[in-house]
Amino acid sequence: MATSRCRAATRILCVNIVLRYIGLYPVKTARLSRIQFLAAVLVLTASMLPVACGRGRGRVVDVVYISAPQAFLRDRVAPVYNKVGTVKNAERVEVLDRDRRFFKVRTASGLEGWVEQRYTITQQTYDRLQKLAQDNQDDPVQAAGTTRNDTNIHLEPERDSEHLYQLNQGAKVNILKRSTTEKQPGTAPLNSQGKKEAPKPAMEDWWLVRDAQNRTGWVLARMVDIDVPLDIAQYAEGQRIQAFFPLDEVQDGDKKVAEYLVVLSEPKDGMPFDYNQVRVFTWNVRRHRYETAYRERGLEGFFPVTVTRENFDKEGNLPVFILKAQDAAGNLVDRKYKLNTPMVRRVLAPGEVLERKPSARKTKRG
Repeated sequence: MATSRCRAATRILCVNIVLRYIGLYPVKTARLSRIQFLAAVLVLTASMLPVACGRGRGRVVDVVYISAPQAFLRDRVAPVYNKVGTVKNAERVEVLDRDRRFFKVRTASGLEGWVEQRYTITQQTYDRLQKLAQDNQDDPVQAAGTTRNDTNIHLEPERDSEHLYQLNQGAKVNILKRSTTEKQPGTAPLNSQGKKEAPKPAMEDWWLVRDAQNRTGWVLARMVDIDVPLDIAQYAEGQRIQAFFPLDEVQDGDKKVAEYLVVLSEPKDGMPFDYNQVRVFTWNVRRHRYETAYRERGLEGFFPVTVTRENFDKEGNLPVFILKAQDAAGNLVDRKYKLNTPMVRRVLAPGEVLERKPSARKTKRG
Protein backbone atom coordinates (compact mmCIF):
# COMPACT_ATOMS: atom_id res chain seq x y z
CA MET A 1 0.00 0.00 0.00
CA ALA A 2 2.82 2.41 0.88
CA THR A 3 4.50 1.58 -2.43
CA SER A 4 1.33 2.44 -4.33
CA ARG A 5 0.98 5.81 -2.55
CA CYS A 6 4.62 6.64 -3.28
CA ARG A 7 4.19 5.75 -6.94
CA ALA A 8 1.05 7.89 -7.18
CA ALA A 9 2.81 10.89 -5.59
CA THR A 10 5.72 10.54 -8.01
CA ARG A 11 3.34 10.45 -10.94
CA ILE A 12 1.57 13.65 -9.83
CA LEU A 13 4.85 15.46 -9.36
CA CYS A 14 6.06 14.49 -12.83
CA VAL A 15 2.79 15.55 -14.45
CA ASN A 16 3.13 18.97 -12.78
CA ILE A 17 6.68 19.33 -14.08
CA VAL A 18 5.62 18.49 -17.64
CA LEU A 19 2.68 20.93 -17.49
CA ARG A 20 4.90 23.67 -16.22
CA TYR A 21 7.39 23.08 -19.06
CA ILE A 22 4.78 23.39 -21.78
CA GLY A 23 3.12 26.38 -20.11
CA LEU A 24 -0.19 24.79 -19.20
CA TYR A 25 0.26 24.68 -15.46
CA PRO A 26 -2.03 27.32 -13.92
CA VAL A 27 0.60 28.62 -11.52
CA LYS A 28 3.21 30.92 -13.09
CA THR A 29 6.62 29.43 -12.56
CA ALA A 30 10.01 29.71 -14.15
CA ARG A 31 10.49 27.77 -17.35
CA LEU A 32 12.21 24.40 -16.89
CA SER A 33 15.16 23.24 -18.91
CA ARG A 34 14.83 20.62 -21.62
CA ILE A 35 16.86 18.16 -19.50
CA GLN A 36 14.45 18.60 -16.59
CA PHE A 37 11.53 18.03 -18.92
CA LEU A 38 12.97 14.81 -20.39
CA ALA A 39 13.83 13.50 -16.92
CA ALA A 40 10.28 14.14 -15.77
CA VAL A 41 8.87 12.29 -18.78
CA LEU A 42 11.09 9.26 -18.09
CA VAL A 43 10.13 9.15 -14.43
CA LEU A 44 6.44 9.55 -15.30
CA THR A 45 6.63 6.70 -17.82
CA ALA A 46 8.39 4.40 -15.35
CA SER A 47 5.87 5.17 -12.62
CA MET A 48 2.99 4.15 -14.88
CA LEU A 49 4.38 0.70 -15.71
CA PRO A 50 2.62 -2.34 -14.15
CA VAL A 51 3.43 -3.17 -10.57
CA ALA A 52 5.19 -6.41 -11.51
CA CYS A 53 7.77 -4.52 -13.54
CA GLY A 54 8.90 -2.67 -10.45
CA ARG A 55 8.96 -5.77 -8.25
CA GLY A 56 11.46 -8.41 -9.27
CA ARG A 57 11.38 -7.44 -12.98
CA GLY A 58 10.75 -11.05 -14.04
CA ARG A 59 13.62 -12.50 -12.02
CA VAL A 60 12.95 -16.08 -10.85
CA VAL A 61 13.18 -16.27 -7.05
CA ASP A 62 11.95 -19.83 -6.52
CA VAL A 63 10.30 -22.87 -8.12
CA VAL A 64 7.10 -24.51 -6.83
CA TYR A 65 4.64 -27.17 -7.99
CA ILE A 66 0.85 -26.97 -8.09
CA SER A 67 -0.70 -29.33 -5.54
CA ALA A 68 -4.36 -28.55 -6.28
CA PRO A 69 -6.21 -30.41 -9.06
CA GLN A 70 -6.51 -27.03 -10.78
CA ALA A 71 -6.01 -23.41 -9.73
CA PHE A 72 -6.77 -20.04 -11.33
CA LEU A 73 -4.14 -17.41 -12.04
CA ARG A 74 -5.15 -13.85 -11.07
CA ASP A 75 -4.03 -10.65 -12.70
CA ARG A 76 -3.67 -8.95 -9.30
CA VAL A 77 -3.80 -9.57 -5.55
CA ALA A 78 -7.10 -7.88 -4.71
CA PRO A 79 -10.68 -8.79 -3.74
CA VAL A 80 -11.68 -8.01 -7.33
CA TYR A 81 -9.49 -9.60 -9.99
CA ASN A 82 -9.53 -11.13 -13.46
CA LYS A 83 -8.66 -14.74 -14.23
CA VAL A 84 -5.76 -14.83 -16.66
CA GLY A 85 -5.33 -18.60 -16.91
CA THR A 86 -5.19 -21.90 -15.05
CA VAL A 87 -2.50 -24.22 -13.76
CA LYS A 88 -2.92 -27.96 -13.21
CA ASN A 89 -1.87 -30.57 -10.68
CA ALA A 90 1.90 -31.22 -10.47
CA GLU A 91 2.67 -28.40 -12.92
CA ARG A 92 6.05 -26.75 -12.36
CA VAL A 93 5.96 -22.94 -12.18
CA GLU A 94 8.56 -20.25 -11.53
CA VAL A 95 8.01 -17.81 -8.68
CA LEU A 96 8.59 -14.17 -9.66
CA ASP A 97 7.23 -12.39 -6.61
CA ARG A 98 5.50 -12.88 -3.25
CA ASP A 99 2.66 -10.98 -1.64
CA ARG A 100 1.23 -12.20 1.68
CA ARG A 101 -0.57 -15.47 0.80
CA PHE A 102 0.16 -15.36 -2.93
CA PHE A 103 2.92 -16.16 -5.41
CA LYS A 104 3.31 -14.44 -8.74
CA VAL A 105 4.26 -17.30 -11.03
CA ARG A 106 5.20 -17.96 -14.62
CA THR A 107 4.27 -21.22 -16.37
CA ALA A 108 6.35 -23.12 -18.91
CA SER A 109 4.29 -21.49 -21.67
CA GLY A 110 5.13 -18.00 -20.37
CA LEU A 111 1.76 -17.28 -18.76
CA GLU A 112 2.05 -15.09 -15.63
CA GLY A 113 -0.34 -14.48 -12.76
CA TRP A 114 -0.92 -14.73 -9.04
CA VAL A 115 -1.81 -18.01 -7.30
CA GLU A 116 -2.48 -18.81 -3.64
CA GLN A 117 0.52 -20.29 -1.86
CA ARG A 118 -1.65 -23.01 -0.26
CA TYR A 119 -2.05 -24.56 -3.71
CA THR A 120 1.69 -25.16 -4.07
CA ILE A 121 4.52 -27.25 -2.64
CA THR A 122 8.23 -26.49 -2.56
CA GLN A 123 10.95 -27.99 -4.71
CA GLN A 124 12.25 -29.75 -1.60
CA THR A 125 8.92 -31.50 -1.01
CA TYR A 126 8.71 -32.43 -4.69
CA ASP A 127 12.21 -33.96 -4.52
CA ARG A 128 11.24 -35.97 -1.43
CA LEU A 129 8.21 -37.37 -3.26
CA GLN A 130 10.44 -38.39 -6.16
CA LYS A 131 12.83 -40.09 -3.75
CA LEU A 132 9.93 -41.94 -2.09
CA ALA A 133 8.96 -43.32 -5.50
CA GLN A 134 12.55 -44.26 -6.31
CA ASP A 135 13.16 -45.95 -2.95
CA ASN A 136 10.06 -48.15 -3.38
CA GLN A 137 10.17 -48.78 -7.12
CA ASP A 138 11.17 -52.44 -6.67
CA ASP A 139 8.80 -53.23 -3.80
CA PRO A 140 6.61 -56.27 -4.50
CA VAL A 141 2.93 -55.50 -4.99
CA GLN A 142 0.79 -56.85 -2.12
CA ALA A 143 -2.62 -56.16 -3.64
CA ALA A 144 -4.42 -54.18 -6.30
CA GLY A 145 -7.01 -51.59 -5.27
CA THR A 146 -9.45 -48.96 -6.47
CA THR A 147 -9.99 -45.54 -4.87
CA ARG A 148 -13.45 -44.86 -3.44
CA ASN A 149 -13.26 -41.08 -3.86
CA ASP A 150 -10.87 -38.39 -5.03
CA THR A 151 -7.95 -38.63 -2.62
CA ASN A 152 -4.55 -37.02 -2.12
CA ILE A 153 -1.24 -38.89 -2.23
CA HIS A 154 0.73 -37.80 0.84
CA LEU A 155 4.44 -37.67 1.45
CA GLU A 156 3.98 -39.33 4.86
CA PRO A 157 1.16 -41.40 6.42
CA GLU A 158 -0.37 -38.40 8.16
CA ARG A 159 -3.37 -36.24 7.32
CA ASP A 160 -1.48 -32.94 7.59
CA SER A 161 1.60 -34.08 5.66
CA GLU A 162 2.47 -32.48 2.33
CA HIS A 163 0.79 -33.78 -0.80
CA LEU A 164 1.16 -33.15 -4.51
CA TYR A 165 -0.79 -35.61 -6.62
CA GLN A 166 -4.48 -36.35 -6.41
CA LEU A 167 -6.07 -39.64 -7.43
CA ASN A 168 -9.48 -39.53 -9.03
CA GLN A 169 -12.35 -41.69 -7.85
CA GLY A 170 -12.03 -45.14 -9.39
CA ALA A 171 -8.27 -44.88 -9.96
CA LYS A 172 -6.37 -48.17 -9.95
CA VAL A 173 -3.41 -48.47 -7.57
CA ASN A 174 -0.94 -51.10 -6.42
CA ILE A 175 -0.56 -51.46 -2.65
CA LEU A 176 3.02 -51.80 -1.44
CA LYS A 177 3.10 -51.26 2.33
CA ARG A 178 0.94 -50.52 5.36
CA SER A 179 1.44 -48.05 8.19
CA THR A 180 -0.71 -46.98 11.11
CA THR A 181 -0.60 -43.56 12.77
CA GLU A 182 -2.46 -41.66 15.43
CA LYS A 183 -5.25 -39.31 14.47
CA GLN A 184 -5.31 -35.77 15.80
CA PRO A 185 -5.97 -36.16 19.55
CA GLY A 186 -9.41 -35.06 20.74
CA THR A 187 -10.55 -33.47 23.97
CA ALA A 188 -9.71 -35.56 27.01
CA PRO A 189 -12.77 -36.85 28.90
CA LEU A 190 -13.35 -36.10 32.60
CA ASN A 191 -13.17 -38.82 35.21
CA SER A 192 -15.35 -39.13 38.34
CA GLN A 193 -13.13 -36.60 40.16
CA GLY A 194 -13.62 -34.03 37.41
CA LYS A 195 -10.06 -34.39 36.12
CA LYS A 196 -9.12 -34.96 32.52
CA GLU A 197 -8.09 -38.48 31.63
CA ALA A 198 -5.56 -39.30 28.95
CA PRO A 199 -7.71 -40.57 26.06
CA LYS A 200 -6.79 -43.70 24.19
CA PRO A 201 -5.43 -42.50 20.87
CA ALA A 202 -7.54 -43.19 17.81
CA MET A 203 -5.50 -44.87 15.08
CA GLU A 204 -5.92 -45.10 11.34
CA ASP A 205 -4.31 -47.25 8.67
CA TRP A 206 -2.50 -45.96 5.57
CA TRP A 207 -1.40 -47.66 2.36
CA LEU A 208 1.74 -46.84 0.42
CA VAL A 209 0.47 -47.01 -3.17
CA ARG A 210 1.78 -46.65 -6.70
CA ASP A 211 -0.54 -45.62 -9.54
CA ALA A 212 -0.38 -46.23 -13.29
CA GLN A 213 1.93 -43.22 -13.74
CA ASN A 214 4.33 -44.60 -11.08
CA ARG A 215 3.38 -41.79 -8.69
CA THR A 216 4.00 -43.11 -5.20
CA GLY A 217 2.76 -41.95 -1.81
CA TRP A 218 0.55 -42.61 1.20
CA VAL A 219 -3.26 -42.67 1.13
CA LEU A 220 -5.79 -43.44 3.85
CA ALA A 221 -6.50 -47.17 3.74
CA ARG A 222 -10.25 -46.61 4.04
CA MET A 223 -10.13 -44.66 0.76
CA VAL A 224 -9.06 -47.77 -1.18
CA ASP A 225 -11.07 -50.93 -1.86
CA ILE A 226 -8.90 -54.01 -2.41
CA ASP A 227 -9.85 -55.72 -5.67
CA VAL A 228 -10.38 -59.20 -4.24
CA PRO A 229 -12.29 -61.52 -6.59
CA LEU A 230 -15.88 -61.75 -5.40
CA ASP A 231 -15.72 -65.56 -5.29
CA ILE A 232 -13.03 -65.17 -2.62
CA ALA A 233 -14.25 -62.02 -0.85
CA GLN A 234 -17.51 -63.73 0.12
CA TYR A 235 -15.56 -66.00 2.49
CA ALA A 236 -13.98 -63.19 4.54
CA GLU A 237 -16.30 -64.04 7.47
CA GLY A 238 -16.37 -60.48 8.76
CA GLN A 239 -12.58 -60.13 8.71
CA ARG A 240 -10.64 -57.50 6.72
CA ILE A 241 -8.75 -58.81 3.71
CA GLN A 242 -5.37 -57.05 3.76
CA ALA A 243 -3.85 -58.62 0.64
CA PHE A 244 -4.27 -61.50 -1.80
CA PHE A 245 -1.95 -63.37 -4.14
CA PRO A 246 -2.60 -65.78 -7.02
CA LEU A 247 -0.68 -68.98 -6.28
CA ASP A 248 -1.54 -71.32 -9.11
CA GLU A 249 -4.07 -72.11 -11.85
CA VAL A 250 -6.08 -75.25 -12.47
CA GLN A 251 -7.88 -76.33 -15.61
CA ASP A 252 -11.64 -76.70 -15.24
CA GLY A 253 -13.16 -77.65 -18.56
CA ASP A 254 -12.37 -74.95 -21.09
CA LYS A 255 -11.21 -72.34 -18.54
CA LYS A 256 -8.38 -71.81 -16.11
CA VAL A 257 -9.20 -70.83 -12.54
CA ALA A 258 -6.77 -69.11 -10.16
CA GLU A 259 -6.05 -70.38 -6.63
CA TYR A 260 -5.29 -67.77 -3.97
CA LEU A 261 -3.43 -66.95 -0.81
CA VAL A 262 -5.33 -64.40 1.30
CA VAL A 263 -4.10 -62.63 4.46
CA LEU A 264 -6.61 -61.04 6.84
CA SER A 265 -6.96 -59.20 10.14
CA GLU A 266 -9.68 -57.92 12.47
CA PRO A 267 -11.79 -55.18 10.86
CA LYS A 268 -10.24 -52.25 12.71
CA ASP A 269 -7.36 -49.84 12.25
CA GLY A 270 -4.24 -49.58 14.38
CA MET A 271 -3.37 -53.26 14.74
CA PRO A 272 0.32 -53.81 15.65
CA PHE A 273 0.76 -56.17 12.69
CA ASP A 274 -0.28 -56.19 9.04
CA TYR A 275 -2.29 -59.43 9.31
CA ASN A 276 -2.85 -62.28 11.75
CA GLN A 277 -4.80 -64.80 9.68
CA VAL A 278 -3.92 -66.78 6.54
CA ARG A 279 -6.15 -68.73 4.19
CA VAL A 280 -5.44 -70.60 0.95
CA PHE A 281 -8.33 -71.16 -1.46
CA THR A 282 -8.06 -73.97 -4.01
CA TRP A 283 -10.50 -74.86 -6.78
CA ASN A 284 -12.46 -78.11 -6.69
CA VAL A 285 -12.73 -79.12 -10.35
CA ARG A 286 -15.40 -81.73 -9.60
CA ARG A 287 -17.72 -79.36 -7.74
CA HIS A 288 -16.59 -76.21 -9.60
CA ARG A 289 -16.12 -74.11 -6.49
CA TYR A 290 -13.52 -72.71 -4.13
CA GLU A 291 -12.61 -74.55 -0.95
CA THR A 292 -10.37 -73.64 1.97
CA ALA A 293 -7.23 -75.74 1.66
CA TYR A 294 -5.42 -74.08 4.56
CA ARG A 295 -6.23 -71.80 7.46
CA GLU A 296 -3.92 -70.36 10.12
CA ARG A 297 -4.74 -67.91 12.90
CA GLY A 298 -2.80 -66.21 15.65
CA LEU A 299 0.40 -65.30 13.84
CA GLU A 300 1.62 -61.69 13.68
CA GLY A 301 2.50 -61.18 10.05
CA PHE A 302 4.10 -58.29 8.21
CA PHE A 303 4.48 -57.27 4.58
CA PRO A 304 5.93 -58.09 2.19
CA VAL A 305 4.50 -61.51 1.42
CA THR A 306 6.57 -63.29 -1.24
CA VAL A 307 5.12 -65.71 -3.80
CA THR A 308 7.37 -67.84 -5.99
CA ARG A 309 7.86 -71.41 -7.22
CA GLU A 310 10.35 -74.06 -6.14
CA ASN A 311 11.30 -77.58 -7.22
CA PHE A 312 10.53 -80.33 -4.69
CA ASP A 313 11.93 -83.42 -6.45
CA LYS A 314 9.13 -86.00 -6.78
CA GLU A 315 6.45 -83.42 -6.02
CA GLY A 316 7.65 -81.29 -8.90
CA ASN A 317 7.72 -77.53 -9.28
CA LEU A 318 5.26 -76.12 -6.75
CA PRO A 319 3.94 -72.69 -5.75
CA VAL A 320 5.63 -71.35 -2.62
CA PHE A 321 4.72 -68.42 -0.38
CA ILE A 322 6.85 -66.87 2.36
CA LEU A 323 5.37 -64.96 5.29
CA LYS A 324 7.27 -62.68 7.65
CA ALA A 325 6.03 -63.24 11.18
CA GLN A 326 7.16 -62.70 14.74
CA ASP A 327 8.39 -65.70 16.67
CA ALA A 328 7.98 -66.29 20.43
CA ALA A 329 10.99 -64.04 21.12
CA GLY A 330 9.56 -61.20 19.04
CA ASN A 331 12.00 -61.65 16.15
CA LEU A 332 10.81 -61.32 12.56
CA VAL A 333 11.40 -64.63 10.76
CA ASP A 334 10.47 -66.12 7.39
CA ARG A 335 7.90 -68.92 7.29
CA LYS A 336 7.83 -70.88 4.03
CA TYR A 337 4.84 -72.87 2.75
CA LYS A 338 4.28 -74.97 -0.36
CA LEU A 339 1.04 -75.70 -2.19
CA ASN A 340 0.60 -79.15 -3.71
CA THR A 341 -3.07 -78.78 -4.55
CA PRO A 342 -5.10 -79.28 -2.47
CA MET A 343 -2.54 -79.62 0.35
CA VAL A 344 -0.51 -76.82 1.99
CA ARG A 345 2.51 -77.66 4.11
CA ARG A 346 5.20 -75.76 6.02
CA VAL A 347 8.69 -76.01 4.56
CA LEU A 348 11.18 -75.97 7.41
CA ALA A 349 14.63 -74.48 7.02
CA PRO A 350 17.63 -76.64 8.02
CA GLY A 351 17.64 -76.91 11.81
CA GLU A 352 14.20 -75.28 12.16
CA VAL A 353 11.77 -76.92 14.54
CA LEU A 354 8.02 -76.54 14.12
CA GLU A 355 6.88 -74.81 17.33
CA ARG A 356 3.25 -75.72 16.96
CA LYS A 357 1.22 -77.46 14.37
CA PRO A 358 -0.83 -74.94 12.37
CA SER A 359 -4.45 -75.62 11.71
CA ALA A 360 -4.41 -76.95 8.16
CA ARG A 361 -7.64 -78.36 6.87
CA LYS A 362 -9.81 -78.65 3.84
CA THR A 363 -13.50 -77.84 4.10
CA LYS A 364 -16.36 -78.53 1.76
CA ARG A 365 -16.87 -74.85 1.14
CA GLY A 366 -14.77 -71.74 1.50
